Amino acid sequence: MKLSDFKLLTFDCYGTLIDWETGILQGLAPLIDQLSGPVNHHAILQVHARHESRQQQWTPGRPYPAILATVYRRLAEEWGLPVSLADAEAYGRSIPSWPAFPDTVAALAYLKRHFRLVVLSNVDMPSFAATNARLHVAFDAVYTAEDIGSYKPSHRNFEYMLEHLHDLGLSARDVLHTAESLFHDHVPANAFGLASCWIARRHARPGLGATMEPGAMPNVNFRFDSLADLVTAHRAEIAAA
Repeated sequence: MKLSDFKLLTFDCYGTLIDWETGILQGLAPLIDQLSGPVNHHAILQVHARHESRQQQWTPGRPYPAILATVYRRLAEEWGLPVSLADAEAYGRSIPSWPAFPDTVAALAYLKRHFRLVVLSNVDMPSFAATNARLHVAFDAVYTAEDIGSYKPSHRNFEYMLEHLHDLGLSARDVLHTAESLFHDHVPANAFGLASCWIARRHARPGLGATMEPGAMPNVNFRFDSLADLVTAHRAEIAAA
């Protein structure tokens, strides 16, 4: 199997293109600053993942900023900290400020010349539109949790994407699903027989950060530590050909 076998890269955005863990920790600063004792960022990201995943399951039709606002309140309650609705809603509105990874913009510009690019994201359209201004690329299609009414890893999200890709003349065998999260993306991609490319952004750090445990390790067809490494591998394929 080669990268050049595929016509389309379908991307997770937050965690793969956007450094959402930095964005999360910056947005939670009003709470984190009130914690006593040493601050364990890994533990904070893990408890955030637990509350986020739970809220997405209970209220799959709520837009992502509202999910984040609820997560903020749940964290404050769990940590015994005072919280206001205004602070919680401000966290929900922080998504547009989350930074892109340093290699993202250049990698997307290169990949756009060789593949069709699609986003399948657990976010709402206004937040993604603000994020997309940071990415400087025109995606061929964008499918969000707001469009679908559920959040990955729900199979509905992948069914929705594949149905709409069929309308564009593309099938599952044309797709390389490219993502960081094993839980949100690679496990359901396996269920649909999609080839997958793991961008292991956390390769130098322990644990899974802001995502839940995937259970059994899913199959991945390609693994790179960054999008820049993916681009390097694709360039090497072209040179060899």
